[in-house]
Amino acid sequence: MEKTLNVSHSESSKGKWTADLGNPAHRQARSGSYSPGSGAVSDTHPSQTQKRHLEGVLNKYTNLLQGWQNRYFVLDPELGQLQYFINEHSKNQKPRGSLPLIGSSVAPSDEFPYMFTVCAANGDFFKLRACDAREQQMWMTQLQLCARRHSDGSAKVMSQAEGQQKNLVNSIESLPSRGPLSSLDQDLLLLKATSAATLSCLGECLSILQHNVCQAAQHITHSHMQGSNTDNVSNWSRPKTTSEGHVKIGELTCNNTATTHQPHSPLHRNKERLKDTENSSSESVDSSEEITDTEDNEEEDLGVLDDQRSIILHLLSQLKLGMDLTRVVLPTFILEKRSLLEMYANFMAHPDVFLAITSGATAEERMIRFVEYYLTAFHEGRKGAVAKKPYNPILGESFQCSWDVPQDKVRPLRTTSSSPAPAAAHSTQTASNEGLGSYRLRFVAEQVSHHPPVSGFYCECKDRQICVNTHVWTKSKFMGMSIGVSMVGEGVLHLLEHDEEYVFTLPSAYARSILTVPWVELGGKVSICCAKSGYSSTVTFHTKPFYGGKVHRVTAEVKHNPTGTIVCKAQGEWNGTLEFTYSSGETKVIDTSKLPVIKKKIRPLEKQGQYESRRLWQRVTAALKAGDIDAASEHKHQLEEKQRREGKQRTASSTTWKPKYFIKEGDGWVYHNPLWKTK
Repeated sequence: MEKTLNVSHSESSKGKWTADLGNPAHRQARSGSYSPGSGAVSDTHPSQTQKRHLEGVLNKYTNLLQGWQNRYFVLDPELGQLQYFINEHSKNQKPRGSLPLIGSSVAPSDEFPYMFTVCAANGDFFKLRACDAREQQMWMTQLQLCARRHSDGSAKVMSQAEGQQKNLVNSIESLPSRGPLSSLDQDLLLLKATSAATLSCLGECLSILQHNVCQAAQHITHSHMQGSNTDNVSNWSRPKTTSEGHVKIGELTCNNTATTHQPHSPLHRNKERLKDTENSSSESVDSSEEITDTEDNEEEDLGVLDDQRSIILHLLSQLKLGMDLTRVVLPTFILEKRSLLEMYANFMAHPDVFLAITSGATAEERMIRFVEYYLTAFHEGRKGAVAKKPYNPILGESFQCSWDVPQDKVRPLRTTSSSPAPAAAHSTQTASNEGLGSYRLRFVAEQVSHHPPVSGFYCECKDRQICVNTHVWTKSKFMGMSIGVSMVGEGVLHLLEHDEEYVFTLPSAYARSILTVPWVELGGKVSICCAKSGYSSTVTFHTKPFYGGKVHRVTAEVKHNPTGTIVCKAQGEWNGTLEFTYSSGETKVIDTSKLPVIKKKIRPLEKQGQYESRRLWQRVTAALKAGDIDAASEHKHQLEEKQRREGKQRTASSTTWKPKYFIKEGDGWVYHNPLWKTK
């Protein structure tokens, strides 16, 4: 038996409860006691109090132009939705809008009397007003009960799924280790790993859901009224914060970098450690000892993957979705035969393009040249299509190399047709440089921290008055069928001749299809910003969609912030063909695979220090080249154990690790004797 109470109020939000007394069934409501949320109540059983169907008129904030509007709301406890219509007569039609209540939050607001907000897990929200405190409490109570009931139901399903997955794992592990059906059977291990990843995905989804709800509720409670453009669309996005301790990829802005990296700040000037004799001796690298590198960075396919498949599957079955892999020891056979520090050096494989940045005639030209260099750097640094992992550098490990760049090769990838004078000047400069020798570009990288694993690298050319300083903190995360590596940190390019700094971030990397033949792709939005000139660039590395789509796509645009003018756009593949379109109407196509690579120079192993990458990892590299995985694993284990022992000794003696080449400044690391300090 139902009774319907229609809640109505005027434009001023003042109203009253009225009951339809047109039939005897509804007249019985007058003798019953009032219960909050009894807009449409079934009184036949007490357990129905948490499943009440509620409907009535509430004020809904539409937008700044229309403000508050009367709308007819219906709470459907079975669907777990709050729907609304233009009026009561249209409630049999399609709802004007709705919110899913699972994982939602309901909270009062002090912006207006009797106001409350309902925020769904997907970020959508309604701002509502009741006619009085009683009606406000009634709606909030029933909405909260409905949300809790559906959320509890999801938790119950999750609990049941966990129990079933545990039974599956126990059944597999109870099998004998040998025989026709063993606990190490590859198909069973695959089933075990897949079930664990699926269960983790469900748990992670619930966690994300609750996180979004909390963020949304906090945002709405403290924000001012914000309207949408239409009555039936209410979108909310969590604002990005720029005050976090680490600069995250894609969240860098000109405002928070303009004062962070001033080369002549007191913080830079007062670093007396530059005079430290130990650090001074670190730069005594005799360039005459360096020889052209003959190592081939190409990596063969993972031919051993089939033989080691059970190891991979067993490892994956122990991981949880979102788990930090920083301290997880991965199998040796998936390692790339170079250190992460050397991989950073290979980003400079086109030093001629890098050095050409500083010869740009205008700030616009220099920013565009930097973007062109940035987009063409990744294909050589991330050599090969197979997803292999470079060696994790140990604390104190370093890598040094240099490039000799013929002066006549230093020219941009593009000449601005709309600026004939600078182009002519550049041609004259190129002609005058012929036969004048080479520019020397030096590179040094060091692992400055172990927990978290932070690498610093620095590159400079004194003749061109250009240098770049970068610190990167790699964070690896298990994502079910993929592994994601975020590069947290930033780099700063200094053009000393122009007194300009370009702050940039790095994209994330993903190893996909880790159960079959893994491949690597880049993803995420990064930024490049020059505070002095007002030019900035946004570069987006697009990950492949689940269905269809191209791989390795990248798009970019260069913008003049004061005027909002887009001066350059780019699109293509970061390891293939890139097309640039400039404001002058000119276009340029660059095939990264055909760009000439200038080989780096490096000292022979016998002349390197014991903590330099090539010498440090030489036995592991030799064993991998020979295909002796056991020997490579043993040598790798010895290095890791040595690092642990040294760490324990420093802890016991209360000794703080002091990097050789880099010093800590704020949240970042800076080369101890950069070019901008020697101006």
